[in-house]
Amino acid sequence: MSATGAARKRGKPASGAGAGAGAGKLRRKGDSSGDKGKSKGGGKMNEEISSDSETESLVPRRNEEEEAEELEETAQEKKLRLAKLYLEQLKQQEEEKAEAREFEEDQLEQRGRLQKSVAKEIQAPDPADIRILRGHQLSITCLVITPDDLAIFSAAKDCTIIKWSVESGRKLHVIPRAKKGAEGQPSGHSSHVLCMAISSDGKYLASGDRSKLILIWEAQSCQHLYTFTGHRDAVSGLAFRRGTHQLYSTSHDRSVKVWNVAENSYVETLFGHQDAVAALDALSRECCVTAGGRDGTVRVWKIPEESQLVFYGHQGSIDSIQLINEEHMVSGADDGSVALWGLSKKRPLALQREAHGLRGELGLEQPFWVSSVAALLNTDLVATGSHSNSVRLWQCGEGFRQLDLLCDIPLVGFINSLKFSSAGDFLVAGVGQEHRLGRWWRIKEARNSICIIPLHRAPRPPTAGS
Repeated sequence: MSATGAARKRGKPASGAGAGAGAGKLRRKGDSSGDKGKSKGGGKMNEEISSDSETESLVPRRNEEEEAEELEETAQEKKLRLAKLYLEQLKQQEEEKAEAREFEEDQLEQRGRLQKSVAKEIQAPDPADIRILRGHQLSITCLVITPDDLAIFSAAKDCTIIKWSVESGRKLHVIPRAKKGAEGQPSGHSSHVLCMAISSDGKYLASGDRSKLILIWEAQSCQHLYTFTGHRDAVSGLAFRRGTHQLYSTSHDRSVKVWNVAENSYVETLFGHQDAVAALDALSRECCVTAGGRDGTVRVWKIPEESQLVFYGHQGSIDSIQLINEEHMVSGADDGSVALWGLSKKRPLALQREAHGLRGELGLEQPFWVSSVAALLNTDLVATGSHSNSVRLWQCGEGFRQLDLLCDIPLVGFINSLKFSSAGDFLVAGVGQEHRLGRWWRIKEARNSICIIPLHRAPRPPTAGS
């Protein structure tokens, strides 16, 4: 064998190994380059960056960190915005609740509880601050205050209705007495006006008289709109359902009628009382309460069900009634008692006998009749009137289970009607020489007038730390 062949023979393995190694190196380069190609096309999740490109990748890393910070700031801003929106919604809800409290009690949370405690803050009025408005010739029988507290409507046995300005005390309008037998629909009353009511939006005024008529007026202009007929005796009580133009009326014919004033229509009649009904009141629910006069009952009428609840407690004729809230009411009777009622109990929660004291000679004393009652809506403040030369303010105790006398407001005459303003800053009394339903007594020294009694509240003591 030649040297060249031996050399070839010896060099085969070396050259083969070298070739193999070279091939292996080529393959690894190819593989790595292939891997790079795969990684480039494989997406960001599997991207591998070699150390050679480390300096080049600093800028993208910074960008990612900045983007992450920006995303984090956006999330914080979103949380802040949502928190602000939530607080605004809460504030709006609280405002809506506050407005709702002015009209009705929250039935779920405040059932049977006082909505506002104001009686303790009321200061005894100075008699010199009482404003007296004179314009009626005979005894005042009823009055109402407009929902905005700017005007008062009063009616009397002289068959007239007067609209007064609360601020100036001047007459804004007088609806004169209508002549009996006049042709066409009357533009006024021809007999004693016994009751009035005004809708909660201040649009309609209703008035009822001894001639069995209910007259509907536009409250702003005092223009006569409709006349409702149907009662068979004197109309003694009227009330609008709050938030609607549904009108309830009651009469000495012992019935309760329902009317739709906006549509000038009659709805239905309910029966149940055993004697002439003396008074009626209503709030937001589709029901009304009545004082049954000599039948000695207070009744709650559920209009949709055409049913009634009967309450007993007074010994005499129940002549006045008013709802304090949707769950409680106050009534007065000629036996001198004032009663607080809960609509879930058939007996009074509290009964104040001889609420205005006694009259007459020693041994022959009789209680002063309670001729009118009023309640500041959704509060613990109640007022009662008689002919005892004073109006009395009372505080309803815890759970409406007692009546505590606050003060006497001197007024001479029969207090035939009492109404609190919506804001509770004044009380209006309709005073007459005679009782609104009869002529059992006559107090000559009394003036037939409207009395506006300002109600001032004592400043609340500062809270601790203020």
